[in-house]
Amino acid sequence: MTAAPLTYLYAPGDRPEVVAKALSSRADAVIIDLEDAVSPDRRTYALAATAELLTAPQPLPVHVRINSPQDIETLTGLPGLCALRVPKVAHATDIHRVADLAPGVPLHPLLESALAIEHAYEIATAHPAVRGISLGEADLRADLGVRDGSSLDWPRIRVVIAARAAGLAPPPQSVFPDIRDLDALSASCAHGRALGFLGRAAIHPRQLPVIERAYRPTPEEIEAAEQIVKAAAADDGALALPDGRFVDAAIVAAAQRTLAIADREAPLRPPDARAR
Repeated sequence: MTAAPLTYLYAPGDRPEVVAKALSSRADAVIIDLEDAVSPDRRTYALAATAELLTAPQPLPVHVRINSPQDIETLTGLPGLCALRVPKVAHATDIHRVADLAPGVPLHPLLESALAIEHAYEIATAHPAVRGISLGEADLRADLGVRDGSSLDWPRIRVVIAARAAGLAPPPQSVFPDIRDLDALSASCAHGRALGFLGRAAIHPRQLPVIERAYRPTPEEIEAAEQIVKAAAADDGALALPDGRFVDAAIVAAAQRTLAIADREAPLRPPDARAR
């Protein structure tokens, strides 16, 4: 089982030097932003710079958050493009239109309104090109008129459930806007992990290690997952652990995901860590 990325690093498309730094960072993937991070008078330049970059494969997977149909038409088919992030999706038909313009390109809809949350499952299953869904919490908070981040827990859980029901990977958390308060970021990541998210988008490289630590399995979680997978491999019709607990297929699949993440994170362990 291949683990989903844990970290995505945003970089504005009109700042090629920032994009270059992002591509040399420890992020799992880079999201070049052609939408909110770029002022309207710079978007033509941002698209041209991004297209030039993506004429060749890149060291990290590159997703692009698009802003217009022209972005889709210009970028589709370029060797360095991994996926498109589609903002402000509210209906399944929004995805159909993008998929028609970008045949074969993986799509990641961003749900940023109350209407989008109501249609979360329909969006997640709108087209085979949809590979994941996630929240745009800044716009969603504005749409709902809420200030407290905890007020978004219900739509967060709704999106986690919709992704799971659609057979997609768990969604990553939305960005944490305060790049200085790493303790608050860590607490927010722990809360997101408890809600069922997997990984997070970042807006600054200093946030990446915090996200990695929050979502990396603990030694105790790895040991428990190994025990479950071992029991599943030796299943003779009654899948039970040595302590007498019974586990089913869903628990085994979750254990396998944990081990996939642990294997993926192995290079980031301390030098004296021992592989299990």
